[in-house]
Amino acid sequence: MAHVDTGDTGEDEDCFEDAYDKIPAACHMDLHTSIQETQCALNLVLNNKFSEALDLLKPWWKDSMYHALGYSSILVMQATMTFEHRDIQAAMATIKEALNTCQRFRKKNSMVGSLSSLISKQSNLQEEEMHAEICYAECLLQKATLTFVQDENMISFIKGGIKIRTSYQIYKDCQNVLNATQDQANQSDSFRQFEGGVKLGIGSFNLMLSLLPQRILRLLEFIGFSGNRGFGLSMLREGASSHSLRSILCSLTLLFYNTYVSLILGTGEGNLTEAEALLEPYQHKYPKGSIILFYSARISTLRGNFEKAQSRYEECISSQQEWRQIHHLCYWELMWTHSYQQQWQQAYHYAELLCQESRWSKAIYVYQKAAILSMMSEEELRRTGEDVVLLFRQVEGLKQRLAGKSIPTEKFAVRKSRRYKTANMIPLVLPALEMMYMWNGFSIVGKRADCTEALLITIESAEIQLQNDTNPSEFHQDDSCLVQMLKGLCLKHLGRLLQAELCFTQVLTSESRIKFDHYLIPFTLYELGLLYKQQGDVTKAAAYIENAKTNYKDYSMESRLHFRIHAALNSLRGSPVGTP
Repeated sequence: MAHVDTGDTGEDEDCFEDAYDKIPAACHMDLHTSIQETQCALNLVLNNKFSEALDLLKPWWKDSMYHALGYSSILVMQATMTFEHRDIQAAMATIKEALNTCQRFRKKNSMVGSLSSLISKQSNLQEEEMHAEICYAECLLQKATLTFVQDENMISFIKGGIKIRTSYQIYKDCQNVLNATQDQANQSDSFRQFEGGVKLGIGSFNLMLSLLPQRILRLLEFIGFSGNRGFGLSMLREGASSHSLRSILCSLTLLFYNTYVSLILGTGEGNLTEAEALLEPYQHKYPKGSIILFYSARISTLRGNFEKAQSRYEECISSQQEWRQIHHLCYWELMWTHSYQQQWQQAYHYAELLCQESRWSKAIYVYQKAAILSMMSEEELRRTGEDVVLLFRQVEGLKQRLAGKSIPTEKFAVRKSRRYKTANMIPLVLPALEMMYMWNGFSIVGKRADCTEALLITIESAEIQLQNDTNPSEFHQDDSCLVQMLKGLCLKHLGRLLQAELCFTQVLTSESRIKFDHYLIPFTLYELGLLYKQQGDVTKAAAYIENAKTNYKDYSMESRLHFRIHAALNSLRGSPVGTP
């Protein structure tokens, strides 16, 4: 529905002739129609019709801010999933053009706060200015994301940070506009769409900033950032329950927070009841939608229903073939659901597929494959035809750099795999379970007593092997402490809290004898703190977690632990940090 603002019928017909490479200036897409068409494109994406969505948006993406935002969003999503240089370059060119499109609709002095004086007049032009600010802010965030993954130097990192800072300020100004006008009666649909954009942006910023450890947050507050988790969640929930273009995006943000962020960067206490309620209406609307099927499977995983999750992931894979990157997400999850059940042959199958097809992190994939193979019996390993030592030795050459720095999980994998480079190499002990812990997988396995018991048997078998080692290596003490920490985790989830405490304490009393895996001490202090929290001893819990936070530094996966510590201390205080 392009709208044609001419009085001549012949010109109307000319406007739609195939001969035109570019739609003539006489043709005009109004704001309401552009939002409707972008909603249609979003529906197509959620129904796995990715190319059709792009085809719908493409004719107007250089002339309509919402078409530009929608078109660039799909290409940016594709680029961040493929990690292909060609896709990143194409997405970056598109996002620059989208920013130019949005810029043409922005208030000329670009002072967002002054929009409040225009709202009472409610002219189409002034509405467009409001929406242009929101679309511009969203495009800036997309460009920042691409900037982080496109180049490896610190300059790019700083440029990305500046874009985020600008986007954040625009959202704050738009929130001021919203606060100043939300009592007005008879608000238009256009204004409600604007409100949905503000709630998505402000809610997401507050939620994500609230996750940051205090030392980082203090630095960001100095330059104007602040984050309140409760406020961010409430904004996203309001946005999710509204009838706007961005309501599904608010829901997906909350789903991602409850099913991934709270687990990997938190204490593993995502709100699965909320996640299921958010997903339920979309399961009816998009029953074969790969994104919806994926989150349904993820919730089943977190519930401990691994069999149902595996079936859903397989359904997600078969639902579409256009974006194979969604298949890779499913392979990663299937690898873990089989690992939780110690079905190593099946886990290896998906690890191998990731190694062959995905560009996200070759170092992690190869390390993970080698770690899984290390858990197999000699007979099973022989049947795969793989050389575990050779795989571990490949890891270091595959690591990437982001903003001039190594990715922490890759760094961890590289450091662990170096044990295989020496002539008198000493194999790693339970490497797949160690990596499972790094992804907070024990809090998932802990939902299933049968799987946890089976893991405990495997861990105790490794413990006996180490105890019976007549010629202990220089890694012996580190390996013994790792085994004790993993054993303590299993015992904790089985409700055998006193035995778990003894395991954790044994690690801590061995601190002076640990030579390489220094991360074990702060992580164990953190786990012991969570154990005391579970027992209701908040004071003791806080003391151990604060000890891990304050007295240890420069160890593997330090930033991930600090995220978890921040979440744990937050939950101990019983209230989120910061102010809206």
